[in-house]
Amino acid sequence: MESTQREEIKNVFIDGGFAMNTHGGSSANMSRVSKWGSSVLIATAAAITLYSAAASAGDKPIRIGDGPGPGPVGPGPGCNLIPAKASTGTKVDISEFPPPDSLTDPELAGPVQLLRSGKFDIPIERLTGVEVPAGSPRGTITLPLFRGAVKTPSGLKPAWYIILDAGDQAEADRLGVNFSRKLRNAGDAARPATRRADGTFLFESGIVDFSPDRLVIPGPEDRPFPPRVAQPGSVGDANYSPLVRVDGIVYDAPIIAAAVENAAVNFPNGNPDYALVHDQVIAIDPAHGTVTLALINGFSFGKPVLYISTDSSDPGVSAIEANTFAPRMRRLEVGIDDIARSGVERIFIATNGASEGGCNNPQRQGLSAALLDGHRPNNTFGGIPTIATDYSPVWDANLYEWTKDSIEKGYRGLLTEEFRILKLARDGYITGPNGAPFGSAGPVIVCGVAARLN
Repeated sequence: MESTQREEIKNVFIDGGFAMNTHGGSSANMSRVSKWGSSVLIATAAAITLYSAAASAGDKPIRIGDGPGPGPVGPGPGCNLIPAKASTGTKVDISEFPPPDSLTDPELAGPVQLLRSGKFDIPIERLTGVEVPAGSPRGTITLPLFRGAVKTPSGLKPAWYIILDAGDQAEADRLGVNFSRKLRNAGDAARPATRRADGTFLFESGIVDFSPDRLVIPGPEDRPFPPRVAQPGSVGDANYSPLVRVDGIVYDAPIIAAAVENAAVNFPNGNPDYALVHDQVIAIDPAHGTVTLALINGFSFGKPVLYISTDSSDPGVSAIEANTFAPRMRRLEVGIDDIARSGVERIFIATNGASEGGCNNPQRQGLSAALLDGHRPNNTFGGIPTIATDYSPVWDANLYEWTKDSIEKGYRGLLTEEFRILKLARDGYITGPNGAPFGSAGPVIVCGVAARLN
């Protein structure tokens, strides 16, 4: 690794570490953030020289480069959460089954498209009626792309963004996005903007640099998390947040490209320049106002879901998630779940879930598995629209670790439901990382939920 690249990595993480301890929030909140940040910082500092030695010996990182990882249709049961046909195990063809109940009432069983503004390459309404082969289709959503502007010291610059959620029900319905009442509690984590005559946003500040190269080097094979190096592929400045307050309404409006004109980000057929666009972009078409993004698989209350990961408050998380590091998101209070002032909902992330056999293991889950095989970690969300009213696209990362005793007794497995996880934590089968108390790890991850699959 060149000395300049080592210095860039060091600066990203040292700056992030200082920010963890200087932004607002309770002392308990900062303690949790610092614990997460310290493990990444220590691992990163050690890896700066380790990577140079490994590279000189011809070794390569397992995960390097920009762009999204595998889609939600993986090569085996541990990486493919698409439901089986409803007729599986019966004597009749699927054509004899009635339409799923969710097509008439989204709170009933069956698939539901939550981001109505988008177009899926996997036909959501047909998921219970067809077999979706692994790897085809990829699992993407095409959304409206908006060209706004952001104020910078050198004048107005283009700011390309999408809208995934809104804190007002009528506005969410108008846009075809998710409604989240918790967004009203975003406070100073939401940056201000005004609405221009054409309806697009003029951001008062906050811009993203998409030019860094994303780099993730896992830890040893027996403990790949935390990674030895984790450098995000896009970094927001101190004022950037995907949450935006316009006319009293808070929107989840992540920046997809910034400070570039139409021609520079015109990749309607794919293969975009990831030095200019978000790492989850598959294709972008400014002329027609659309962007195609990768979908990620997860669970909520036992149901598989597809979501889009856009930003996080921690550089290490953003490197693993292939999203934007947004330091301003640290201004949100975490560890408070569903009380009246909460702006967050919980996401449950295994650090050492089952990884043996990779995608062929139906119990596969967690960060260690993802770092070893490069596929998604199968995270578990709390409430999402149609299942609960406490949904927020801002997810408070609750990391959990299976205890040595649980693993030795064969209890470790795939967890897909919040209260199952909470019960295992109460009973002592899982803890926080390294035996710490179970609960918020500090970072938040911004993920708009696109669909529920059954």
